[in-house]
Amino acid sequence: MSEEKKFKFPTEIVELPSKGLLYPKDNPLSSGKIEMKYMTAKEEDILTNQNYIRQGIVLDKLMQALIVSKCNYDDLIVGDKNAIMVASRILGYGKDYSFEYEGQEVTVDLSEIEPKWIKEEDLVEKNTNEFSYTLPHTDTPITFKILNNKDEKAIEAEIKGAKKINKMASPELSMRLKQMILSVSGDDSRKAVREFVDNYLLARDSRALREHIREIQPDMDLTFDFYPEDGGETQEDVKIPVGVTFFWPDA
Repeated sequence: MSEEKKFKFPTEIVELPSKGLLYPKDNPLSSGKIEMKYMTAKEEDILTNQNYIRQGIVLDKLMQALIVSKCNYDDLIVGDKNAIMVASRILGYGKDYSFEYEGQEVTVDLSEIEPKWIKEEDLVEKNTNEFSYTLPHTDTPITFKILNNKDEKAIEAEIKGAKKINKMASPELSMRLKQMILSVSGDDSRKAVREFVDNYLLARDSRALREHIREIQPDMDLTFDFYPEDGGETQEDVKIPVGVTFFWPDA
């Protein structure tokens, strides 16, 4: 009997926008790179899994299946997850992504999406997910972090719990701030952070902080310029729609 033929799947190395600088040195993600395999029919099954789609976890399940590197998926910050997602789409179905926007079919070349790299000088310390900022309207010094997948899941669980108590509750913004802020005026106790967000954080400072985080956090520029066929005004920085159809229009 002949030996069973073994197939070796081709892989690609994806560079993370964080350059690995937000992960501890002993974390494999600190290399700033991650190895991924090409999508197969097995991964396509994930895309059509109705249970995953209903739970809103289908893209996470897909990317976990494609990652070859030994790492904890929950450690990934959102910007690095976006880099993996774009790479997954290119490796699976190519670089051209077509979708409808304002009644017009648009095709975006995903290989031209630019990473927004982290700036090491913005960090409090290398290989530590910590940044410093002074709230502009109250001069309150704080430190904060970029949320990772574990944080996002914790926020989602808290929101669900709050809505069970009060269906009209909409606490997402404050809960996200409580997860992001690490210290207030040097006090890093969770009690101090929660009390500050609930009672003392001005709306103006909250907005300024969120804008600052958007400016410095590593990510992928998932926007495009829209040029109407009827000669209308060009729209810049339009968000690329991302969902199951990002990978498979028929899913």
